[in-house]
Amino acid sequence: MTKHNNIFILLQASVVALGLLLISCEDYLDKSPEAILSEQEIFGTFKSFQGFTEEMYHCIPDYTRSVYVADWNIADEILATTVDWRLNVHFDNGDYWYWYTTAWGWNQSYFMASNGAVTETSEWTQKGLWPLAWYGIRKANVGLANIDELIGTQEEKDIIKGQLLFFRGFFHFQLISYWGGLPYIDEVLGSEQLNLPRLTYRETALLAAKDLEEAAALLPSNWDNTVVGQETLGDNDQRVTKSTAYAYLGKNLLYAASPLMNKVSTGNASYDAELCKQAAEAFYNCLYLSHTGEAFYQLTEWDRYHENFYTLNGDIPGYPESLMTPRYYYNNIYYDVTTSLHHPQVLGGDGNMVSPTHSYVKNFGMANGLPIDAEGSGYDPADPWTGRDPRFYESIVYDGVKMIQGGTSADDERRYANLYNGGNYRDDLSGSRTGYMMKKFYPNEGNNVDNVPNKLMLPGYLRLADVYYMYAEAVLYGYGTPQSSHPGNGDYVLTAEDAVNVVRARANVPGVDTRYLASQEAFMSELIRERAVELMCEANIRFCDLRRWMITGQKKYREKTAIDFERGTDGKPINMKERVVVTRVVEDKHYWLPLPQEQVNIYPEFGQNPGW
Repeated sequence: MTKHNNIFILLQASVVALGLLLISCEDYLDKSPEAILSEQEIFGTFKSFQGFTEEMYHCIPDYTRSVYVADWNIADEILATTVDWRLNVHFDNGDYWYWYTTAWGWNQSYFMASNGAVTETSEWTQKGLWPLAWYGIRKANVGLANIDELIGTQEEKDIIKGQLLFFRGFFHFQLISYWGGLPYIDEVLGSEQLNLPRLTYRETALLAAKDLEEAAALLPSNWDNTVVGQETLGDNDQRVTKSTAYAYLGKNLLYAASPLMNKVSTGNASYDAELCKQAAEAFYNCLYLSHTGEAFYQLTEWDRYHENFYTLNGDIPGYPESLMTPRYYYNNIYYDVTTSLHHPQVLGGDGNMVSPTHSYVKNFGMANGLPIDAEGSGYDPADPWTGRDPRFYESIVYDGVKMIQGGTSADDERRYANLYNGGNYRDDLSGSRTGYMMKKFYPNEGNNVDNVPNKLMLPGYLRLADVYYMYAEAVLYGYGTPQSSHPGNGDYVLTAEDAVNVVRARANVPGVDTRYLASQEAFMSELIRERAVELMCEANIRFCDLRRWMITGQKKYREKTAIDFERGTDGKPINMKERVVVTRVVEDKHYWLPLPQEQVNIYPEFGQNPGW
């Protein structure tokens, strides 16, 4: 359903003062210039009601493309060239206001984007999480208020209601993950309701959990196996399912149970064991559906691992592992252009690139499963890129990697990644500042010589691998040990240790070493590292993780480092030194993003986040 300015009325004095598009059901149905549609015409049949519901899928931004070439990582993963308009540069400097207002008249932040309230499928660079989440919540409430208008089968009613409840819970969860506790909008509001106070994080999360739990009960495990899914058979992968609802129910509860969220809600900066148990149950239900085959989600095979993030045949990336992805808009001719964010000018990038920090790359352990600093790991500082975790080679470009496969002899001087000091890939202004480049989201051949065709990048919001990890964390703090498990079905017993090892096994990495199984603290240290390796640069997971664990202010996560080295005659690095390039500004106020002040000022019950 296309948005028209004269359909959606922006009430500046809205209930949460968030620029939310607030209108009555009657106004919503009355004001289209193309046609005057009755409630029955919009909500009376499954097909028309599903058309209404589909717009909520278009409220999920592609976080990699708030503009044509945008960065999105705001934690410790990457370091940008020396420019002052990159999103991560401002976050490194403690300027979290940059999520909302940025320079140059265009917005690097997918939280807002340049015109963040746009839902049309053609406007793929103008989708902001902040405004579209509120819009999606409003739309879900309008749909739920009219659910009884639907004349159809029970399956049709359940699927429509399940989607509406899911999106209401999902969008609230997305918002509170960054901005903290908020009013929970679960009805169609009018302009007279202007003083709803903010709830605590826990209160908001529990209301979202109620919606997500009900959604899980109503949604199908596989749309292809439903009557309504037959009309779109084979094209249902991106629709939300029972597994999606369970996964986000668990994630929402785990976040609420985490030290930061528990502290702001109860004053206790530790895990809430009861919420962890509830989260573990939700994650278990999601994983059990995959275990039995009722749901199609599975870990992607290792030889297709990159298809979680990009494909070379035009297929939508992510399946069968992704539980939630943004929409892919086929009119977008710029899906290749984003490679320039991670490529130096010598490979056709436009300069101002970002590169993985050495401090982050150190998370990638060895092929034997041990961290590089563990006794017996086999890590050799004189030969640092040999024998590493296979995911290192899928994610990171290091010195000497062959980048240009074809071309002519004229391309030889840039054929291999010259990332040593003085190499033509290394430049603070137009190349790598750190001695590394990103590989995870693009093939090496995606350069201006090989120019591999049909590459399509679309990393998702939530993968099954993350569900395994979050299950492990929830079990660890809900039930006590790495050997604990959620008491689920007898045919599927999954300990916290097992869950982590399932993901490691996909990459042919041995299970967690016994030295990390002796205590919660030891196992959690390895789980933190493991999440960094597997989930690098995906959907700001790292930013949320460091905050919710309350470790983002620790020195090891604040200092972004580079490696300086020369290339020896044998191609190995020599005279290698680690250098701190940026120390991130992290204060207590940086646990939450600031709220738009002009909207906060509308009524006193809402309030600004502390320190802002």
